[in-house]
Amino acid sequence: MRLTTKGRFAVPAMPDLALNGADGPVTLAGISERQKISLSYLEQLFGKMRRRRLVESVRGPGGGYHLARDPAHVSVADIIQAVEETMDSTQCGGRENCHENQRCMTHDLWEELNTTVYGFLSGVKLSQLVERQRTKPVAIVRAARSRIPHPVSA
Repeated sequence: MRLTTKGRFAVPAMPDLALNGADGPVTLAGISERQKISLSYLEQLFGKMRRRRLVESVRGPGGGYHLARDPAHVSVADIIQAVEETMDSTQCGGRENCHENQRCMTHDLWEELNTTVYGFLSGVKLSQLVERQRTKPVAIVRAARSRIPHPVSA
């Protein structure tokens, strides 16, 4: 699997959109600022995700983007596939001509890696990423509390 900056930037942009879209469309400028991603790069990514019907755009004043589907029905693999050209870790792009126009000895290994990674990313839903962010502050507070020594009663 080839994961480029397209996927690495599109994946965090989507939970940001989901978390901030409750009150209406979210601007790419807002996502750009919060996620520290170039606005022009986000425009390219969201154009691709719009064509794949992961997001919808709203034009005009107060416009921006919102999710086109329920976050429980959008996987991380869907997001990556929308913005990446390929999800392939083989050198040959699956054509089996990676070693002097022959199948290399490790071709099956890389294909199995593709299948495993794709399966994992398909199982992680956008709704799970959103929920993790919503519960993150609570988890941090709980972790901090667990490290505070409790006074021993006499």
